[in-house]
Amino acid sequence: MTDKTAIVTGAGTGVGKSITRALLADEFRVALLGRRHEVLEATASELDPSREKTLVLPTDIADAAAVQAAFDAVLKAWQRLDLLVNNAGVNAPLVPLEDTTPEQWFTVVNANLSGAFFCTQSAFRAMKAQHPQGGRIINNGSISATTPRPWSSPYAATKHAITGLTKASALDGRPFNIACGQIDIGNAGTEMTTTIAKGVLQADGSTAAEPTIDASHIARAVCYMASLPLEANVLTMTVMATQMPFVGRG
Repeated sequence: MTDKTAIVTGAGTGVGKSITRALLADEFRVALLGRRHEVLEATASELDPSREKTLVLPTDIADAAAVQAAFDAVLKAWQRLDLLVNNAGVNAPLVPLEDTTPEQWFTVVNANLSGAFFCTQSAFRAMKAQHPQGGRIINNGSISATTPRPWSSPYAATKHAITGLTKASALDGRPFNIACGQIDIGNAGTEMTTTIAKGVLQADGSTAAEPTIDASHIARAVCYMASLPLEANVLTMTVMATQMPFVGRG
């Protein structure tokens, strides 16, 4: 995979940082996208001290023009794009559906869905135009793409929508050798999931702590998906903590 190039959104922390580390180990050059410049810089310097294989591009992915500018910067530096990992995402406070504010709703929709769509658009433009044509897109779906938690309507709605975006992208990308797949993650141990280990609301109204898994397992799965030739695709994959109460939730 030497000289292949990737963009990872939400690359500064958590799952995105683990994915970036694994892709660098697999000889990808990686552009790190995220909101906080200082966090991206710290991650790039930690994972790539020479800074020969990384680009830091602070980007609000909910801004289509900013996304396109970031992708243009990657193409200017590296001439092509082989992989996009739509990883960035946020959650809203866990409150009853009717108490979710419009601001909370749009914050989640903009980051989780609109951002992934804008990045996919820019990736399509790049992958269709380059020679050889094609590339791969991997979306972070979350297990909430199939089964929601209580009081999580904005997050669950966007993650269900990511499944639709994945399938539509796989279909629309087919004539151009663009493969698109989705990885549904269950309880990766990151800053975003610290409350899960302490106790989280269950469908029966109880609160229970749930096991988590190291984010490196997610990164290894992404690298497997990325290692495939473009004539092969993992459309969906679930990587989860074995003992978490997901199967049969509710």
